[in-house]
Amino acid sequence: MTELKLGLVGFGKIARDQHLPALERNPSMELCAIASPSSTQDALPQFQSMEAMLDAMPELQAVALCVPPAVRYQLASEALARGLHVLLEKPPGATLHEVELLSRQAEAAGVTLFATWHSRFAPAVGPAREWLTGRTVRHVDVHWKEDVRVWHPGQDWIWEPGGMGVFDPGINGLSIVTAVLDHPFVLRDARLHVPENCQTPIAADLVFQAGGDTEMHAAFDFRQTGPQLWDIHVHTDDGKLTLSAGGSQMWVDGELIFEAPEREYEGIYERFAALVADNRSDVDVTPLRLVSDAFLLGRREHVDAFIE
Repeated sequence: MTELKLGLVGFGKIARDQHLPALERNPSMELCAIASPSSTQDALPQFQSMEAMLDAMPELQAVALCVPPAVRYQLASEALARGLHVLLEKPPGATLHEVELLSRQAEAAGVTLFATWHSRFAPAVGPAREWLTGRTVRHVDVHWKEDVRVWHPGQDWIWEPGGMGVFDPGINGLSIVTAVLDHPFVLRDARLHVPENCQTPIAADLVFQAGGDTEMHAAFDFRQTGPQLWDIHVHTDDGKLTLSAGGSQMWVDGELIFEAPEREYEGIYERFAALVADNRSDVDVTPLRLVSDAFLLGRREHVDAFIE
């Protein structure tokens, strides 16, 4: 298979910690350059902007956009207009409409657009979906609680409009739920806890319904200290399934059924390569739609200012 020549746009924490090592281990991808005004990677050509990178390296065939969602649309649209395949970090955009426009643009240009949800590639997600198939689900609890100072140090953009606040990690839990269950969850209630000096919530409590008596409660919190909590509990007529450690472990009625090392971003790039080879796109906005509904319907409650 011919290597896909790719440029990485944005070189923050997620790009350094996840995208770079995943690309180094993927034989179907060749990382050729980085576009970022703050890049400290000396092994590759570096550019201050994506435009400069694409002008200087016409051999590039794809870009992976790891910039904040508020600035992603213009970059993705420019890359698609130049005929490049585009991989979008999650969430795929700041609004549903802009992602829809990008999807149409990619289809018209005949190139691949991949809206990634890295948590869907956690190792226990597939086995969980298989176990849940055919079972009656009664209730779902999602607990996604982490320390923002550990996972998003110095990232002021996350507190600005379009930054999503606690929904930046919380959407990962929703992406798993919507991957393992085919239920059409509808938001019924939302409470958003917004620091008095921020534009986005530091915590959120959500209630969804999926027809009949099936409910899902989701609790997201950026103020978690000590052990981090990324758990999903699915109560069925045949027992309780739990996905823990962000989807790396699967438990049934308290017994560990499946566990494997995390390799989410390796899975993302394998999927991207397959989509390009098949000339297809993958743009699922279901998790983003649920978050958008929370911002539309949520009651905002002011809490203490966030001081990093």
